[in-house]
Amino acid sequence: AGARVDEIAKRAGINKAMIYYRIGDKKALYEEVLHDIFADTAKRIAHNIKETQAPEEKLKTFIHNIARTVDQHRHLAPIMMRELASGTRNFPEVAGQDLARIVSILTAILMEGEKKGVFIKTNPLLIHMMIVGTTIFYKMSAPIRTKQTIFPESLRKLDKHASGDMDKEIEKLLLKVLKN
Repeated sequence: AGARVDEIAKRAGINKAMIYYRIGDKKALYEEVLHDIFADTAKRIAHNIKETQAPEEKLKTFIHNIARTVDQHRHLAPIMMRELASGTRNFPEVAGQDLARIVSILTAILMEGEKKGVFIKTNPLLIHMMIVGTTIFYKMSAPIRTKQTIFPESLRKLDKHASGDMDKEIEKLLLKVLKN
């Protein structure tokens, strides 16, 4: 969003020349950051579901890992919102490939659940968007819910409960929808 390499280097506590030497220009840095986040998420999900047998548990693991990624990378939600608003003008191809891997993992989980008669037939991309969209929008809207006085105390209490277990709430809702 218009950041200069000088400022990025200063905030990172490194020399600007080191960024250019190790990574490249600002575009390459942006690509590397997104690739690192999405590739790590795909790898973590694949590893964490490896020992899990039931499709329901695999789906819960998937949702938990998506929420973990959003929590660990607080800058990711605003980046993705900007990318979507711009029509993904600057979205790197390698990050798209990493996202495709993540959706492929979810697709395999949902197809396995369907094959075992546990889940209904559904569109994995829509389920992925429901998980990611809900997670990101919930996290990004926290200032509105916490700072605005228009929200009654009863909603604030529900929000306090959901914020700690947001991934559990998404799991519960999606499993109700997907169960055969």
